[in-house]
Amino acid sequence: MDRAQLTQETGVAGAIARAVAAHGPAVVDLAREIHALPELAFTEHRAAAAITDLLAREGFAVELGVADLPTAFTATVGDGPLTVAICAEYDALPTVGHACGHNLIAGAAVTAALALQPVAAELGLRVVVVGTPAEEHGGGKVLLLERGVFDDVDLALMVHALPADHGHNPQGTTSQAVGRYRATFTGRGAHAAAAPHRGINAADAAVVAQVAVGLLRQQIPGDHRVAAVVAHGGDATNIIPETAIVDFECRAFTMTEFTDLLTRVRRCFEAGALATGASLRIEPTEPVYEPLEHDDVLCRHWAGALETLGYDAAPGGGPRGGSTDMGNVSRVVPAIHPWVSLPHVEAPIHTADFARAADEPPAYETMLDAGTAMALTVATVAADESEVAALRARKAALRA
Repeated sequence: MDRAQLTQETGVAGAIARAVAAHGPAVVDLAREIHALPELAFTEHRAAAAITDLLAREGFAVELGVADLPTAFTATVGDGPLTVAICAEYDALPTVGHACGHNLIAGAAVTAALALQPVAAELGLRVVVVGTPAEEHGGGKVLLLERGVFDDVDLALMVHALPADHGHNPQGTTSQAVGRYRATFTGRGAHAAAAPHRGINAADAAVVAQVAVGLLRQQIPGDHRVAAVVAHGGDATNIIPETAIVDFECRAFTMTEFTDLLTRVRRCFEAGALATGASLRIEPTEPVYEPLEHDDVLCRHWAGALETLGYDAAPGGGPRGGSTDMGNVSRVVPAIHPWVSLPHVEAPIHTADFARAADEPPAYETMLDAGTAMALTVATVAADESEVAALRARKAALRA
């Protein structure tokens, strides 16, 4: 059945659907506002304010600037023994704005929280919307984890929109670990015509490193990824570049593979330094994102929620690639990060076409369905003591 039909049902599911119907227009307005004013990592002041203002008006206890991150927050309702974290992302990408649909992620999180509010006492829930800045770059969730925001959380979830050719079920999908680094070559400047022999060309070191990485790609598995961009390669054609800076990242589907890949890529940069005589410094620029580990209990209940809403919940779908700091959360808290398809969208994420599609009415309908499904997932888990026990046992195992 669809959301409208579900509002006619009795019990918890009907109460959830009626809450979504009541709050849906305000949440759509919120998501549109976030889309219209895209903000980059750690600068999402307007988005965080808009989300927390809405939740505060609805009776959530809001704490701003949690974990010493100005654009992070928590918004809490209920005081039951089972704590659920619903993660909201709201950072955008440079130049293309909300081309990853984080306005929809934030809207779905708020939808789920407002849907659970009227049934929280009955289900014994403490519902916490965790505002997580800087997912695209910066690792906001990693910092929140390190600073204790997820310590008391029993389960965590969020959803991510994708184009139409992906499914709605998280089972069988994961994400790649990713680490991002800055390689700085330091050489010696000289006049490029009068005394080039007296220089050490840092830009040449960067070129050698990039060629080595390109050749390395022939010998790495097909699901590994290495990407690089020259952030600085010199200042003028008549000056031998003294400094060159290359930003790079490595991705793989397991932490062991990621570590091995990073070692091999570092050697490519060392080759550039050795060949030219430049010195080399490699530093991480943000936390490492770990691969997702979807919780089987939550996956099963997510599939049931989709079936309740009339969706095909058959396993499958989802991307083969990409990374998220929700992976780090999933390593310490039972969690899911399901993919939801936008049925009208063919453009891939991280494109201007996807950004435009994320602000269209069908996207917002999918967002409300996704929030409803998250709320139903939490509700059906919370109503089953054996499933709650299984989640707590897995949390203990993850943290052992």
